Amino acid sequence: MKSTDSHIHDDDASNAQRISSKRLMGKVVVITDLLNELGVSLADSIGGRYIHCDVTKEADVEAAVQLALAWKGRLDIIFNNAGIAGHGGSITKIDMDQVKHIVSVNVNGILHGIKHAARAMMEGRKCGSIICTSSSAAIMGGLGGHAYSLSKEAILGLMKSTTCELGMHGIRVNCISPYGVPSAMLVDTYRKFLGKKDMSPEEVGKIVGERGSLLQGRCGSTEDVAQASLFLASDDSGFITGHNLVIDGGYTSASTTMSFIYQ
Repeated sequence: MKSTDSHIHDDDASNAQRISSKRLMGKVVVITDLLNELGVSLADSIGGRYIHCDVTKEADVEAAVQLALAWKGRLDIIFNNAGIAGHGGSITKIDMDQVKHIVSVNVNGILHGIKHAARAMMEGRKCGSIICTSSSAAIMGGLGGHAYSLSKEAILGLMKSTTCELGMHGIRVNCISPYGVPSAMLVDTYRKFLGKKDMSPEEVGKIVGERGSLLQGRCGSTEDVAQASLFLASDDSGFITGHNLVIDGGYTSASTTMSFIYQ
C-alpha cells in the first residue's frame, strides 16, 4: 500500500478494527462509528479522520465516502465491519421485526458500503479493495442464530456477485469470516446462554481453544482478524478476489470425532 492510500474503516468499535487501523498509521484513514468518543480517539491516535455513521442509513455511508474523497481525492480501501448478533431462539418463534433490524445492519449496511465505495473507486483510479466481514455461521450451521446466519450468508452472496461486476474495474471484493474470537459480541453470547454474567474473554477463549479449534488450546484473536484485513487491503493480495478468508482454526473444515484413525 502506498503512503497516500485512502481507507474507510466502517465499524462497531471492535478491537480488530482498532488494531488494523493503528497498523495503518501513516496512511490516510477515515473511521466511522456510532460511538463518537471512541471513534474520535482512535482517529486522532493515527492521524485519521472520524465521522459518525449509522450504516443502516445510506446517506451516512455516502457521507463517509465523500469525506475521504474531499480529504484526499480518492478511495482505495473500505472495510465493512459493522454488525450485530441479534437474538437466538427457535425458528418457530422468530420475531420478524428483529430479523429486519439485523438485516438492516448486517446486510444493508454492507450493501451501502460496497455501493458507494465502488462508485468512488470506479470514478477515481479504477481499482481498489473492498473487504466485508461475514462469519463462520454463514458456512456451517449451528454457529449462530437463524437471523444472524441468514444475514452473514447473504454477505457472501453479495461479495460473489459484486466481484463479477467490479473485477473489470480492477476492484477486488473479499470477505473475512471469523470464528471463536472472544470479542464483546461472542463473550456476551456465552454469558447469556451459559448463565454466567461475569464470564471473562479469557474463559471464553479457553472453551473455544479446547472444543472449537483444530489447533488445540488456541482460540482466535482480534489480532488474527486485523492481520487478515490488512492482508486483503494490501497489494500482497492483489490477485485475490471473490474469496472468503475463514479464520477459525480449521473448525469449519474438519472434525476430530474420528481422529483416532490417525494413531
